[in-house]
Amino acid sequence: MSILVLGVGSILMMDEGVGVRAVDELKRRFHFPDNVEIIDGGTSGLDLLEYIEGKDHLVLIDAIKGNAAPGSVLIVRGKDVPAQFFTRISPHQLGISDLLATATIIDKLPENVVLFGIEPKTIKMGLTLSTEVKEGFDRLLMAVVDYLRTLGCDIRPLPEDEIAREESIWGVM
Repeated sequence: MSILVLGVGSILMMDEGVGVRAVDELKRRFHFPDNVEIIDGGTSGLDLLEYIEGKDHLVLIDAIKGNAAPGSVLIVRGKDVPAQFFTRISPHQLGISDLLATATIIDKLPENVVLFGIEPKTIKMGLTLSTEVKEGFDRLLMAVVDYLRTLGCDIRPLPEDEIAREESIWGVM
């Protein structure tokens, strides 16, 4: 079973970059089996088609509007995932919408697609996450990890002494 975890968003737009930050933090904190590929998709669109092709599971992570309280973790499954990107909160979501549509048309979309998102508070120029999104960030990470474990993935937290201590451009999560 081949799994792709794809974080998308722009780290230059505060909460909009939560998907990219999430995949970075997942790689920093956990050991994943070889069948799980974790990619920072940034604001790419159709360029990501080669990465999803041939996967059994696609796990997307992004900021998504669901009319919930900021910082709330949201999960969208199956055919509802492409529809989620019709409600765009940023330009990159047009690219993801095109990616999913193209993959569907050419029969390259993985059979199992799940979107893990967090309700943003602030989408404007800036490198930090809002307080509300920071508070929900660990819940988002654990929701993804728990889902992957239900698929049979052996995901182990890295020991404290193995976790990278370098501070990223957006600070310590």
